Formats: sequence, C-alpha cells, structure tokens
Amino acid sequence: MTDFLQLVFSGMATGSIYALAALGFTLLWQASGTINFAQGEFVMLPAFAMLAFAAAGAPLPVAFVLTAVLAVGVLGWAFKRGIADPLLRFGLMPIVVATIGLAIAARSGMRAGYSAEAHPFPSLFTDKLFTVAGVTVSLADVGTLAIALALVLGTQAFLSRTVTGRAMQAVAQNTDSATVLGIDVPRMVFYTFAINAVLACAAALLVTPTYLAKFDMGESLGNKAFFAAIIGGFNNSSGALLGGIVVGVAENLAAAYISPAYKDAVALVLFMAVILFKPQGLLGRKVERKV
Repeated sequence: MTDFLQLVFSGMATGSIYALAALGFTLLWQASGTINFAQGEFVMLPAFAMLAFAAAGAPLPVAFVLTAVLAVGVLGWAFKRGIADPLLRFGLMPIVVATIGLAIAARSGMRAGYSAEAHPFPSLFTDKLFTVAGVTVSLADVGTLAIALALVLGTQAFLSRTVTGRAMQAVAQNTDSATVLGIDVPRMVFYTFAINAVLACAAALLVTPTYLAKFDMGESLGNKAFFAAIIGGFNNSSGALLGGIVVGVAENLAAAYISPAYKDAVALVLFMAVILFKPQGLLGRKVERKV
C-alpha cells in the first residue's frame, strides 16, 4: 500500500505540471478559438532561456522572472500578432497547421543552433525526503505539486473573482456581446496569451530538472498536456487540472504494475476512452451548435 501511495503522490506532482500546460490549451481555446500545437515547445524554449540567464550569472528566481517577461513578449504578444491573428480569420485549420510547423521549427532550430544534447537544469528544491505514515515523498514532489496547484487554482480564482478575469470569460463565451458591453476584446485576448506564456515558463521551471533541457522535451509534454485537456474537458479550465493529474497518476501506476514500456501510451489510451464514451471530457459541458 505504501508503494501505491508513493506512486500516486509522485504521479500527482507530475500530473500537476501537465495541468499547467493543459490549462494553456483550454485558455487559448476559450478566449480566441486557438489550438496551439506548439504548447510543448512553449515550455522547452523558456527552459533554455532560463539556462542562458543562469549561465550569465542570474540566480534561478531572477532568471525565471526575466524569462517570463521575455516569454510574454515573444510567446504571448508576437505569437498572437504574428500567427494567431492573421490566420484565425481563415478558420481553425490554418492555425493548427501553423502551430505544428512552429513546433517543428522550434525543435529543429534549438537542435541546430544550441545543442542536441540534454543539459542538466537546476532545481528549486533540495533532495530532502519526508516520511509520512510510512510513505516516503521528496521535497521536489511536494514543492512541485504545491506550486503547480497554486498556479492553476490562482489562475481560476483570477478568472472568476476579478473584473479582468470576468471580462476575459465574457470574451470567451461571446465576443460580440462582450464588444457591445464595452469590453476591450483584443486586450482581453492578449491577456490570455500572456497568461499562457507565464504558465509555460512555470511548467519549464518545474519539469526541466526531471526531463532535462533538451530540444525535443516539449514534444512528449505537449502531447500529454493536450490529452489531459481533452480528458478533463477542453472547454473547462478545471478539467485541465483533473486531466493532468489523471494522466500523471495513471502513467506512474502503469509503469510500476504493468511495464515501463507502456508509460507513454497511457495518456493516448485514456484520451481514446474519453473520446469514445464522454466526448466533452470528464468535466466538460456539451456545446450545442445550430447549422
């Protein structure tokens, strides 16, 4: 039983990181109808940026802040103005193709321009272990879970309890009505892209010590985050949290009790099961469309 609980807790820590990236999927979809298949690379690029700032002498917290500011400009504003805005007027498919191409370009560019090797990444936490009721957990798992949950729940609280957050939700629900009410729709959409960029930086800070900084780290992470968003409910930000934790825990249990070879397939199996039996996701709501 103690081994089982350890696997569950460790899986929750990993799943909470998936949830951060998955929340970016749901936010962008709700606010602007954008599906960003370069979301994993939006985590990979800040990881290397933080390494560059750290190599220049900046402490890790300072490197994170500098990277977050840079990410808001590049992965937020520039991505919105340069890719999302021009292409969305032609429908969803062009943005899907463009973000897939962006992901490939980011991986290839990082491999050719920086390195194809994996680089160690400093951790916020020490190697300290705790034993609670016979279950041994690491400070890294506890800290990762706590920070990721705080960010996800804090984002949800911001959206539901602040004037700006409610305006962003109004834009997500009905752009035309939000415009009539006097809401600055482009600004609210930009805020969504900016929040996604900051969440991607936080995910990079938490996951890279384990994954290592490498050019293809975002490919697997992006896929699992997308599956987590679908499993939880693509139109529900709370579903991103549930989907991420479900995927993380299921991966750990499958690796321990079945075979490590099947670990990466768990998210795909869960995704297919949810699509077949509950297409709107575990917490998603059905959306009726008239034609």
